[in-house]
Amino acid sequence: MSRTILVTGGGTGIGRAVAHHFAEHGDEVVVTGRRLAPLEETAAGRATVRPLVCDHTDPRSLTELLARLPERIDVLVNNAGANTDLDAEEATDLASYARDFRANLDANLVSAALTTRALDGRLAAGGAVVQLGSIAADQGGGAYGAAKAGLASWNVELSRNLGPRDITANVVAPGYIADTDFFRDKLTDERRDRLVAAAAVRRAGSPEDIAGTVAFLASPAARHITGQVLNVNGGTRTTR
Repeated sequence: MSRTILVTGGGTGIGRAVAHHFAEHGDEVVVTGRRLAPLEETAAGRATVRPLVCDHTDPRSLTELLARLPERIDVLVNNAGANTDLDAEEATDLASYARDFRANLDANLVSAALTTRALDGRLAAGGAVVQLGSIAADQGGGAYGAAKAGLASWNVELSRNLGPRDITANVVAPGYIADTDFFRDKLTDERRDRLVAAAAVRRAGSPEDIAGTVAFLASPAARHITGQVLNVNGGTRTTR
């Protein structure tokens, strides 16, 4: 049976790969983001992918989005986010430091919380919420890492709240993923080589690696997995 999937930040990289994976397996997919052009590129040639503009940090924009969404959402993928420090000028005083720190929290944590809250009444039993975290939550990364750590902590409570409704909530935490615009054009060849060398598998991850993991967590095979962080980093950071 076809499901309805909402993928935030679905215009590029991981979000696009997640949207394509679900669409190719027969699901109806809505992709959202702040820019229409990349969303339309994600949807191009795929009749079951619908692009809608939304700023997930803005309650008003989310309220407007609700009017255009189906009444039932089977899977919510909170993928929208970025290391906003990469687009910011260096903070010169306490006010600019506070502004930049809050920007990362808004983009990576508040956006997921607001979106999930907005859609709470539409999340279907037997469904899933999947958050996109980061290895930075456990290895540092300034405000971005703090935001992703906060996302994982918030997800624990979310899983407890949604569990009685037969809805799971988990975090996928990637390591270095190639073929995204995460680093903009600021990743040097030397740093890329170091990131690849740090992985036990000696390769960068791909958006499709993450898409497959997200799809698993949204599948019948993962119905007894909730409140977890699933690390997908090629062995860069190991756990037991």
